[in-house]
Amino acid sequence: MLLAFPVVLTVLLVCQFPATDVKDPTAADDAIIRQKLAELDQQVATLKTARVDKADLADVELFAKAAEWCLRHHEFFEPKYAEWTIAALEAGLKRADMLRAGRETRPGNASWFPKAGSTVLGYYSRVDGSVQPYAVTLPNDFDAKSEKRWPLHVELHGRGANLNEVRFIHQHDGKELKGEMSWIQLDVFGRTNNAYRWAGETDVFEAMADLKRRVRIDDLRVTLRGFSMGGAGVWHLGMHYPSLWSSIGAGAGFVDTVHHLKLTAPLSPLHQKLTKIYDAQDYALNAFDVPAIGYGGDQDPQLFAAKTMHEKAEELGISIPLLIGPGTGHKFHPDSLKEFVAFLLERSDRGRPVFPQPSRLKFVTYTLKYNQCEWITIEEQDRPYERTVVEADVDADRQTARIVTKNVAILRVLRDVADTAVIDGERVQALRGAGDMLDSAVYFEKRPEGWFSLDQDHSRNYVASKWPRGELRKRHDLQGPIDDAFMEPFVCVVPTGIPWSDPLAKWAEWSFDRFAHEFDHRMRARVRVVKDLEVTREILLNNHLIVFGDPGSNSFLAKIVDDLPIKWMREGTLEVRGQGYSTAEHGVAMIYPNPLSPQKYVVINSGHTFHEAQFVQSNANLYPRLGDIAVIRFAPKIDEGYQESVLRADLFDARWQFTVE
Repeated sequence: MLLAFPVVLTVLLVCQFPATDVKDPTAADDAIIRQKLAELDQQVATLKTARVDKADLADVELFAKAAEWCLRHHEFFEPKYAEWTIAALEAGLKRADMLRAGRETRPGNASWFPKAGSTVLGYYSRVDGSVQPYAVTLPNDFDAKSEKRWPLHVELHGRGANLNEVRFIHQHDGKELKGEMSWIQLDVFGRTNNAYRWAGETDVFEAMADLKRRVRIDDLRVTLRGFSMGGAGVWHLGMHYPSLWSSIGAGAGFVDTVHHLKLTAPLSPLHQKLTKIYDAQDYALNAFDVPAIGYGGDQDPQLFAAKTMHEKAEELGISIPLLIGPGTGHKFHPDSLKEFVAFLLERSDRGRPVFPQPSRLKFVTYTLKYNQCEWITIEEQDRPYERTVVEADVDADRQTARIVTKNVAILRVLRDVADTAVIDGERVQALRGAGDMLDSAVYFEKRPEGWFSLDQDHSRNYVASKWPRGELRKRHDLQGPIDDAFMEPFVCVVPTGIPWSDPLAKWAEWSFDRFAHEFDHRMRARVRVVKDLEVTREILLNNHLIVFGDPGSNSFLAKIVDDLPIKWMREGTLEVRGQGYSTAEHGVAMIYPNPLSPQKYVVINSGHTFHEAQFVQSNANLYPRLGDIAVIRFAPKIDEGYQESVLRADLFDARWQFTVE
């Protein structure tokens, strides 16, 4: 097996470094950048009218996007950024010429890919319609005509305070492969520095999906690896999605919030629950399902992450090998790197088990966001954000699947894993013979009298989420908190009417502006916006709606307010859990199933619940602050903006109702 150590080293050693002072480009460079950007924008617009392949168009437009964001956010961190931006625009113009010349003869088959070495490609994100980049490195012996399916290594980069699209393109596009490698490598952009959370998490899977559309990937041999912030991303995505990877390898990084941020004051009870969404140390049991290895230098404080995962797994009787680089700080020791890569390649050669294997599973989660492992899916919890476990064992002749659960309300099991299922000691209906066998899975519901399988009609009704009004339930991708809405397609709905409360209307407008700017800067996309009177059925059914204003100013909010678990009175009062608040100085931020489209969210007067200061300080800070609903007191500042204080914040229970106090 040939190891491409030069390629691995190039990527894995990316780590956190401070941003340099911004250096505006010279007047001459600025003029060149703007002229070439205008030319490329015109080329993209022309190609769009020519109806070229959308994937090819994304490969062109990503260069224009890189230059535009660099200009708009003043991201020329050092003099070379102007040079790199010009080079990126020239590459985009060259691709545009190639696409225009070849679209009649090579539609959907751009001449810049596939080729050996590294190429930056793009896709249009379903989250916001933005074009996002990723880089793919192909081996020297790659043959696009071959039927071979290649193993894939997904690489997560470390934090770089001066990372943007221009720098990413400069690092990766057009680079020749040094040495040999026996896999395809995907370097994720991840919308810069959010530790692969929120839209950054979605980016990982959208990039993978786009690459799989272009080249043949062996889904049973996908490796996840990274260093520093990338190591944190590996622990997060590896432990939350254990069924996706043949193995995972994390160098440095972090696996908890409190220790990494050096917090001395205890978290509030709400934040203790919300940090369990991402604290990978609480998901160590899932290393039973995916081979994992951790690394840290013995002089690196971030060794704590690998040691913690090693120790947590060991307590559970599970092995996560720990590599420690002697005399080494925040980087890979060469000998450790060889051992690290060898572990990953050996597991890649072995591949993941093929269904109906594996016969044994151990899976833990705290949120329905991360609810699936191999052939079992936790569809509902009894109590959100509490430890939820499924352990399963299928006997050798595949007669019986014995399943033990904790905090599970509804469980989905693929029917062909065994003949029958015994859940929590109860023999329940057969798996293979359940229902009319038109579906691939059986749904089991826990009732006061025990576990029962849903018949075919109830199963289909459940999948379609057609529960009667009043029986809303937290489900995967419909479990909150507020920040969850920004991982899937969303549209902001802005008001056009006359507000019931001018102070609240001004605060809501400021909240929207803050979110739009922060998402643009930190998540690298403009938010999509529609006026309240222009919400079409298509928008309603296909997007989470982020609604700003009050029922007077926002006609869409007026349509749904009576179906929300709050009272909003024209006289200037909001009522939450029976407590009244004056809208002259109070607002509500909340998430809830959209009453007019219950499979989507509606969010009221909130974007992400963490803000610019948290993005700047540490990506470990990017955990939810408000839960599902919060009452916020606002007061205008003397200079600009608002001072906010959270009076109360809550999580709804498993049925989207207030918990009993």
